[in-house]
Amino acid sequence: MRYAVVIEKAGANYSAYVPDLPGCVATADTREEAERKIRKAVRFHLKGLKEDGLAAPKPQATLTYVEA
Repeated sequence: MRYAVVIEKAGANYSAYVPDLPGCVATADTREEAERKIRKAVRFHLKGLKEDGLAAPKPQATLTYVEA
């Protein structure tokens, strides 16, 4: 499954979260590191759901860009 990930500049660091997986977050000093960490966080989150006998939510969030 492919989940949408949002990576934002947050002051002196970067934060990342997955809209379809509440609580699945990561922070890092660089965008690249945030991306690596959120991948690991998604795997960990999904593994925890499975261990708890819960189904992984189907990805529903979509991304788009608009001109301003």
